[in-house]
Amino acid sequence: MNLFAETWSYLLDGTHWTGDGGLLARLVEQLLLTVTALGAALLVGLPVALWLGHRGRGGFLAVNISNVGRAVPTFALLAVLVSADWPGSATLGPYGRAGLATLIALALFALPPIITNAYVGVREVPHEVREAARGMGMSERQLFRRVELPLALPVVASGVRLALVQVWATATIAALVAGPGLGRIITEGFARNDYAQGMAGAVVVAGVALVLELAAAGVQRALDPLPRGPARARDDDVSEPAATVAGAPTGG
Repeated sequence: MNLFAETWSYLLDGTHWTGDGGLLARLVEQLLLTVTALGAALLVGLPVALWLGHRGRGGFLAVNISNVGRAVPTFALLAVLVSADWPGSATLGPYGRAGLATLIALALFALPPIITNAYVGVREVPHEVREAARGMGMSERQLFRRVELPLALPVVASGVRLALVQVWATATIAALVAGPGLGRIITEGFARNDYAQGMAGAVVVAGVALVLELAAAGVQRALDPLPRGPARARDDDVSEPAATVAGAPTGG
């Protein structure tokens, strides 16, 4: 019980939140790492996965390659990148020591859920919906933009949500190569046998992860173009969502 009381006291002490090495500064550093790595993964993985999903080709290879990425420990990948001549352990602006290596490792870690969910989301759009859209004279580009993408957005957002929380929690590994982030608070605390500091850093990581999860879940629900609830039957006429998403009238 003493450890929990000491951790709580550490968190309530304002001096531990201020300064260059304080909790707030480390939290901002980790958020910067997380957002940048996630953004890079989205730029690389999302267009490819959406295009493959629309084409219906290459998905097996893409999904299985991304699944292999899940099996590679992020810290092991980071150790390899830091040991190599490039990117090495050079300092990269606000991303700190081994900043580029850390960003690459985190971005690769974020790719599997993004690629898998984006591909599956587009492929799971019912065939009847696609045919209904084509029957209304849509081009392939219009079909993707006005039908497939809106209907796939909840599944795509689910992958981004998973990647966001995973990358945030994993970004603490930057401290193992003397990088920035809340991992520094944790490792420094345990290295000095200051367990209250180490626990406080871990509590902040967990708390922010919960906030990010809830915020991402809200965004995911907002992106769903179809109402969800007990009043909506699962076997609704598939032509209705097709017409709704396409912007065509559904009435007579």
